[in-house]
Amino acid sequence: MSRFIRQLCATLALGLCALPALAQLSLLNVSYDVARDFYKDYNPLFQKHWKALSGESVELKQSHAGSSKQVRAVADGLEADVVTMNQASDVDFLAEKGLVAKDYARRFPNNASPYTSTMVFIVRKDNPKAIRDWPDLVKPGVQVILPHPKNTGNGRYTYLAAWGFALRQPGGNERTAQEFVARLLQNAPLFAAGGRDATTTFMQRRIGDVLVSFESEAELIAREFGKGEFTVVYPSLSILTEFPVAIVNPVVDKKGTRKLAQAYLEYLWSPAGQENAAQNYLRPRSPEILKKYAEQFPPVRTFTVDEVFGGWNKAFPAHFKDGGSFDQIYQKK
Repeated sequence: MSRFIRQLCATLALGLCALPALAQLSLLNVSYDVARDFYKDYNPLFQKHWKALSGESVELKQSHAGSSKQVRAVADGLEADVVTMNQASDVDFLAEKGLVAKDYARRFPNNASPYTSTMVFIVRKDNPKAIRDWPDLVKPGVQVILPHPKNTGNGRYTYLAAWGFALRQPGGNERTAQEFVARLLQNAPLFAAGGRDATTTFMQRRIGDVLVSFESEAELIAREFGKGEFTVVYPSLSILTEFPVAIVNPVVDKKGTRKLAQAYLEYLWSPAGQENAAQNYLRPRSPEILKKYAEQFPPVRTFTVDEVFGGWNKAFPAHFKDGGSFDQIYQKK
């Protein structure tokens, strides 16, 4: 071999060694505000599963904020591979933009919602205001903490839960329901930016007599502040909350991560994924796992958005778009 060829081979070898390592496979999950702990626990489970399945390591990235703020960020270019939200109207928004499939709810089981929850009342230790049900939230002198109903999934569920409760009382109708929700909002000293901000306002800033939030949030509060610091009150009737997931098609096609994104979401329905839901106080879809954790999920009467409001495609414009019932109420506040 000539000296020139030897030098050329050596140069090529050095060049190859200097090439950067192949980029690690990665996925970005854009999610709602109070899902941090769930996905903090879920992601290592999926990484282990994917490694065993494919031999590949995967980097999982998270983004959390109010749900509507998150979907607007995705619509504006945040390159989420998947979205995991807390209400269908936000995913519907992305479907209208052509970012997720219009039939996303049929791409996975259970309307693409791997777990459920409901809205409960979190009150101060020993429940000094004797809060038992929705009518107690509209009494004079009771301060109610909730996220902004127009901008957050948590806030919208609270708003619709109160509306549906009033609607289903004897003599209830749209007028009496609007009056009831108006009285509730009069008792809100502020609107939090998101579910976790509402929890901080109530627990750390010590503002308010009752926090309305997802059932799962109560356990997260217990982990941080201790169970003796609050009491969970289940109202006589509440709303079933669903948490739809979807693949962001332009992003996964651009990045070549469709197979990974599909597997990431499908694994939410696996035994490990359902166990993780139950351990984070989200009601699993698996009947076996729900039965296993029955003690922490007391029976509760619920209604769905479809049953009372005709679906999110009707509820959202009627209540939360400009000029809807929220604006009508809030202008009077």
